[in-house]
Amino acid sequence: MKLRKTLIIAIVLGGLLFSSCSTKKDKFINRNWHALNTKYNTLYNGNIAFEQGREELNANYRDDYWEILPVERLEVTDEVKLDSENNNPNFIIAEEKATKAIQKHSMDIKDEERNPQTDEAFLLLGKSRYFDQRYIPALESFNYILRKYVQSDKLNEATIWREKTNMRLDNPEVAIKNLKRLFKYESLKDQEYADANAVLAQCYINLNAPDTAIQKLKIAQAYTKKNPEKGRYLFIIGQLYDQLGHKDSANYAFDKVIALNRKSPRVYMINAHLQKIRNTQITDANQEELLEYLTDLEENRENRPFLDKIYREVAQFHLANKTDSLALVYYNKSLRATQGERKLNALNYQSLADYYFDQDEYKTAGAYYDSTLINLVENTRKHRDIKKKLDNLEDVIKYEDIVQYTDSVITVYQMPEAERKAYFEDYIAELKRIAEEEEAKKQAKAEAGFATFANSKGGKENKGKFYFYNITSLGYGKNDFRTRWGERTLEDDWRWSNKSRTLLSEATGEQVAGNDPSTQNLTEDQKYSVDYYLNQIPTDVSVIDSLWTERNFANYQLGLIYKEKFKDNLLAAAKLERVLASNPEERLILPSKYNLYKIYEESGSPLAQNMKQDIITNHSDTRYAEILLNPQAVLEGNTDSPDARYAALFKMYEQQEYLQVITLSEEYINKFTGDPIVPKFEMLKANAIGRLQGFEPFKEALNYVALTYPNNPEGKKAEQMVEEQLPKLENKEFSPETGSVGASNWKVVFPFKIRDDEKALHLKKRLEDAITDLHYNNVISKDIYNLEDEFVVVHGFKSKDFALGFAELIKNNKDYRIKDENFVVLSENYKIVQVHKNLESYKEHILTPKP
Repeated sequence: MKLRKTLIIAIVLGGLLFSSCSTKKDKFINRNWHALNTKYNTLYNGNIAFEQGREELNANYRDDYWEILPVERLEVTDEVKLDSENNNPNFIIAEEKATKAIQKHSMDIKDEERNPQTDEAFLLLGKSRYFDQRYIPALESFNYILRKYVQSDKLNEATIWREKTNMRLDNPEVAIKNLKRLFKYESLKDQEYADANAVLAQCYINLNAPDTAIQKLKIAQAYTKKNPEKGRYLFIIGQLYDQLGHKDSANYAFDKVIALNRKSPRVYMINAHLQKIRNTQITDANQEELLEYLTDLEENRENRPFLDKIYREVAQFHLANKTDSLALVYYNKSLRATQGERKLNALNYQSLADYYFDQDEYKTAGAYYDSTLINLVENTRKHRDIKKKLDNLEDVIKYEDIVQYTDSVITVYQMPEAERKAYFEDYIAELKRIAEEEEAKKQAKAEAGFATFANSKGGKENKGKFYFYNITSLGYGKNDFRTRWGERTLEDDWRWSNKSRTLLSEATGEQVAGNDPSTQNLTEDQKYSVDYYLNQIPTDVSVIDSLWTERNFANYQLGLIYKEKFKDNLLAAAKLERVLASNPEERLILPSKYNLYKIYEESGSPLAQNMKQDIITNHSDTRYAEILLNPQAVLEGNTDSPDARYAALFKMYEQQEYLQVITLSEEYINKFTGDPIVPKFEMLKANAIGRLQGFEPFKEALNYVALTYPNNPEGKKAEQMVEEQLPKLENKEFSPETGSVGASNWKVVFPFKIRDDEKALHLKKRLEDAITDLHYNNVISKDIYNLEDEFVVVHGFKSKDFALGFAELIKNNKDYRIKDENFVVLSENYKIVQVHKNLESYKEHILTPKP
């Protein structure tokens, strides 16, 4: 009987449970069954995954405090996503749970949702998609809630999220309009009111209306119950006031951030402190107070994660107070303390580069600008500005290196033998001292490491154990070996002193030289041998003379660069004056004097008149004297101006008068030495040499232009041609011409001597008539080959047979009877013949029949 009752009860309960699973019955038990399952099972797990995703997002997101912070901490990409591939797995799980809740527990009966938790499932679905940056699908979810669930208590929240999505889709005007309607017709909770105003603030920031954004953020920070949000909103308010130039109002907002202390993330408080300092003008009255303020921030142990920014601010303070040495120390401390923040690195490197640039230490500045570029985003305005500055500095660095090297060699060369020996003895003593100091530091470090290990728990436990069984002790041994010997290959004689020694930087992990780069490839005997260094000094007078010439030219180029590109007349004058004082080549004297005259004139120096008179008296028949006596001579319209002469010379080049181009170019280069147009004449001359004399002279001429005028457009163009075009022209191997080669270009070539130019022109006219009569589409040209020979060429035959047929036709046709010597050549081979001037080689290998 008892078993029977139990069975009946079980059947009844099972039936009730089965019937409650139906989503099509609008019963009390069905509604509550699905509501409970949705809330405490599917949505519960979905919300956990969603919060984990947000925490991970916040942990990985890095704010850029050098720009206005976004109201919401979300790294937005420009890509519009429609699917969930390669996205945060937690948001994917949250979306899957929300979808499962909708699919399995939605009770849409007679077009009315009976499960009160379904609207929350759609809200979770939309939020998951929003943080996955799939804004279009997210918008669909929020719109579905607003359209379907008109009685839901989540309507206000869904509206706010929808407008956040509209804002992300670059529709801030739509978001503002809808939120204003929400304020007008709906009653919002405090947090909802704060969230809505925060969205409005971001919209106004996007529309570049900072004053309105400030008002909305003030409301948001007043109504939000979340202190992290309050701290962020107040900080952004301060940033916006800074943008508007209201420093006092900004500092008032930053003070509120600081007052929150540990209630909001410390990063806001630290950056608020730093922004306050930046907004405060340093005076004699507050200088000591500001330094104490910065020192307190630096020494506070809780601020260690933010030392990179604090150090930079201390550096800025010292730089403003002319304590340059301390500023440089703190810039470098900031660089060492930085935690991979590229923008902060870029700012520090640029500050160091600008400092050295202002100190006229252009080589050091160039190195720091190079580091700045590495930390900047490419294709930005700042990146382009720094790149342009660095490009200008590259020439300075190159020539300063030349001057430094030649100076050192010439100086040592000019020393008496005893003084020279003493110089190298002092140098070797310094090398030994540095090596001993490094060795002492490494030894102390190794001993400290072993002592620390010996006193540690692991050291005490392993005391007395065999060395190679103790992993930690073995690790210290390996480090000590690297410290002493560097990275050594496992091979015989590994301890030999001439083995290259490589050390790893503790800061970067990169390889660094063990000693002075100038001595790192020397053996121990060479490095500390006076005789070795003495033997490196050149003794040939011609070598020293070439170093003098090289140094004078480098100083001349530096003078022009400092004058034209950096407007540093003082440094430019020093370089040019040094050129004149060093017995320069004749070609450098006059342009150096003229540029010095322009510098003196611009600075109002009385030396200008003396230099002018010097040029007129000692160089009376030059272009510069003519300019000084008659400034109108430089007018662009003057037919005797350099520009007019270049234009006339270029026309001659186009007419293949290469010999005259070369001759006149040399004349104009000498006449206009120092004029900006000279590199153009040099480039035109190089091209004419290539056309007339062939590959090797052309290569030599191009290299001369590239090396002589590296900071001019022509010099850079020549360098590019040497690197990119010359390798393509270098090939001398002829292509085989056996058989009829289809899909190729062939030519018929008629050779003439230059002295028979009239015959060549006559033939060219007859060939043109023949082409017209025969309705061919070929082109005819007269090409210079060298100083003695030229060609009349018929271009554009599709095969060798066509070319041979044309030559036979004009030879035998009674209307033409053109029997002049000719040969048929493949276009590629004709190009090689013209480039390398190797016609005889071509005839020998291609035209001569093989036995």
